[in-house]
Amino acid sequence: MAGTDEAVATGVPGARGTDGLPRHGVDRATFRAIAGARGGPEAVRLLRAGQVSKRALLLLALRRAAPDDDGYHEVYAEVRALQRAARARWEDVLLQPELDAWAAACLRGLAAGEDVALGGLGEFVRATTGRALALECDGLGWAPVIDHAGPRRVDYGRSPAGPLSATELSSWEEQLAQAWRILVRRHRRHAEAVAACITTIVPLHPAPGGEAVSAAARRAYGAVAASLPGDPVLLALALVHEFLHVQLGALLDLVPLHRPNGAAVYHAPWRPDLRPVGALLQGTYAHLGVADFWCAEAVAGEGGRVRAEREFDRWQAHTLAAGGTLLESGELTIHGMEFTAELVRSVRELGGSERSV
Repeated sequence: MAGTDEAVATGVPGARGTDGLPRHGVDRATFRAIAGARGGPEAVRLLRAGQVSKRALLLLALRRAAPDDDGYHEVYAEVRALQRAARARWEDVLLQPELDAWAAACLRGLAAGEDVALGGLGEFVRATTGRALALECDGLGWAPVIDHAGPRRVDYGRSPAGPLSATELSSWEEQLAQAWRILVRRHRRHAEAVAACITTIVPLHPAPGGEAVSAAARRAYGAVAASLPGDPVLLALALVHEFLHVQLGALLDLVPLHRPNGAAVYHAPWRPDLRPVGALLQGTYAHLGVADFWCAEAVAGEGGRVRAEREFDRWQAHTLAAGGTLLESGELTIHGMEFTAELVRSVRELGGSERSV
């Protein structure tokens, strides 16, 4: 475990297995940067490559699990042809956020002896996008797609909104452009990572009381689901918060950070219910981003400094408390302990705080 360049994840970057896919590793410096929410586009590229390989293996597993499905084999051959002749297009197909969940559900159904329709792969290959945006501010571009028509293969925990009207889509485009300007000008490091990772925005209905909501799904890499908050600062915050959920999910596919969730549950300062260790780690990591966001907003002092300072104090304290709970839980792996210790160190240093866990 010594040395800053030692691989943290199993496998060596650059090596390939008998399936022709690369074996992925995470060097310690990148691992620690990810833990501190400062990995940037370089970390996104590493984790993105892991997601491509994961999805390629899922499609290969489906081919082997359904040897008599000629329709699937035909589309699978089309995907393999893209891999050889148009790799960027092949990666775009594999990285459509909900392909992961679809393939995993098909494999579970086949394993259970169910009659599974595998025609969905063709839908991903020939998918039509939603509203494609081209946002740019101060030389940094972001080109997300507003996927408002579905079909939904992932449960984002909230009711999806859509299909949207032209007026509703225009509202989304306007508010995303405003949020993008805020990210670029006041949170450039996060903006660069969001632009490299997040390809898809899934509109949601707000909560029953009208409160804005946002979500990410473990099997929907690259997607952020959200309702429009009416305040572009809060939309920018939601993008940072949910990006970190997406990033941690991708890291967990390479490096186990905790034991499988068991019966034990823990207090999360931001929720009334107790959470298993995996959920507490996810929340703690995402709220490092929340605390960092409000710290930068307070420094910027643009219009809402009192709110920003109040929110920063709140989320720094909550995140430090949750980090301490994780470190004392006994459920983190050795890599999970290192990850969480770096997370705690990073949030403690925000704003020059001298607090300790």
